[in-house]
Amino acid sequence: MLRPLKGKHILVTAGPTWVAIDRVRVITSVFSGQTGCTIAKCAKKLGANVTLLLGPGRVGISKGFNGIRVIRFHYFQDLFKLCKKEISSKGYDCIIHSAAISDYEPTESNSNKIPSGKSNLVIKFKPTPKIIGFIKKWDSDIILVQFKLEVGKSKEKLLKIAARSMLKNNSDLCVANDLNKLDTLYVIRKGLKPLVISGRKKLSSVLLNLIGKAIN
Repeated sequence: MLRPLKGKHILVTAGPTWVAIDRVRVITSVFSGQTGCTIAKCAKKLGANVTLLLGPGRVGISKGFNGIRVIRFHYFQDLFKLCKKEISSKGYDCIIHSAAISDYEPTESNSNKIPSGKSNLVIKFKPTPKIIGFIKKWDSDIILVQFKLEVGKSKEKLLKIAARSMLKNNSDLCVANDLNKLDTLYVIRKGLKPLVISGRKKLSSVLLNLIGKAIN
């Protein structure tokens, strides 16, 4: 078996993040982390040294994760700190940033428990810092693969949004898709025609092949 990533160091983020409303309630997303986990396992098979930062999704990590360094997290701030620590170490060739990041957090988090039975509960939110915007600042040489999910966008609009996001974040590759067509994915490369991929497993092999070429 060809091992084009042998000896390379890959960081993968996967799964949702939590933001706290109070001590017992959180806001999160519906995503499981399966895509990032599939990519991490495939990268390991291709010879990479893989670290997986895995959020509180529904993915079990017993089968197929041998040899992968798995660090679990729950909250957005946990992932932010982990990414800063790992990437600032300058020990990675590539980060595949597939985690479903919380875009907003409450302006205030109740340190106890909000009483039940309120007829008109109002919670104000503010944007969370964009982790992806810091990655190239923490390590300008790392290959950055970002993911961009939209809802109800045409192909043309989706690709435009993804291209703008790549430019803003200085990403090297972007995987874009729409929630209404989850199994149709577009791998966007700078200056080249997007690749159309069907399914998570095929995405892993195509994406990692491109990363291998970029690293080598």
